[in-house]
Amino acid sequence: MLEMLEKQKEEKPKEDKGRHYTVSVALPGSILNNAQSPELRTYLAGQIARACAIFCVDEIVVFDEEGEDSRTVEGQFDGIGKKGQACVQLARILQYLECPQYLRKSFFPKHQDLQFAGLLNPLDSPHHVRIDEESEYREGVVLARPTKPGKGSFVNCGMRKEVQIDKQLESGLRVTVQLDKQQNPDSKIQKGTVVSSNHPRTVSGLYWGYNVRLASCLSAVFAECPFKEGYDLSIGTSERGTCVDQATLPSFSHALIVFGGLQGLEAGVDADPNLENTDPSVLFDLYLNTCPIQGSRTIRTEEAILISLSVLRPRIDEAVRKVLGS
Repeated sequence: MLEMLEKQKEEKPKEDKGRHYTVSVALPGSILNNAQSPELRTYLAGQIARACAIFCVDEIVVFDEEGEDSRTVEGQFDGIGKKGQACVQLARILQYLECPQYLRKSFFPKHQDLQFAGLLNPLDSPHHVRIDEESEYREGVVLARPTKPGKGSFVNCGMRKEVQIDKQLESGLRVTVQLDKQQNPDSKIQKGTVVSSNHPRTVSGLYWGYNVRLASCLSAVFAECPFKEGYDLSIGTSERGTCVDQATLPSFSHALIVFGGLQGLEAGVDADPNLENTDPSVLFDLYLNTCPIQGSRTIRTEEAILISLSVLRPRIDEAVRKVLGS
């Protein structure tokens, strides 16, 4: 018994490397209508994707502030000068950029919205793994290859060898695969296990890209939250908000940062049939001006995302450390 107690004292608890909180960003799709050409619309979407990837944003919500009621990316951009489908186009480009390059042909057929997406700067996120790069996890697509009963499906994970997973899944599905540590170098295939897309973040602390969600209005951003407990910290950004220099974030599990369009968050509140109050500040736990004493009359949404996430990042780290220290 004494020996067992001594061994237990010697055995240190395993360090938790996972990241258990999420950061979401919401913005109106109408910002694309401010761009003058298809190329500029696409580039604007690329800037937003890059900003969110740099600051490890886990979810991007594109909400409608013009009453289009877009819920899926099925649809087509009708052309410059015609209002419509801005939310759909923005969501589609964001999804395209988040997808690893070797999977794009499987999930994104040719589409007018993506005409110039190939010219955009790549996100180069951790899940965009090169062909010979070693990685514990990989994104893949289930192949339509026959397998023996009891044997798992084959997956294309962007490697020189296909990966055989532990489950029989429908072909065409996108899956996150954890590769087995012990591989037979002489085998024609590699072995792996299907895991949740959140697994690399919650277990290994890796940033594994963002999810894209369409919301029909500003209130739907909150109402259709994918997390059971909802967003426990919501932040609105506006030049009419409180100066961020005095702000301290409380501890949280799921944070949401909301940005307005050309006319600010007020336009999204006015267009929302579910909101009676015209003051956007009452919707949020914190209503912040993240760039006080600005030298330009306007700050574009893509600029506001970079500025706000830069300013909030140390405050997010501090709020998270409170939870870990408690």
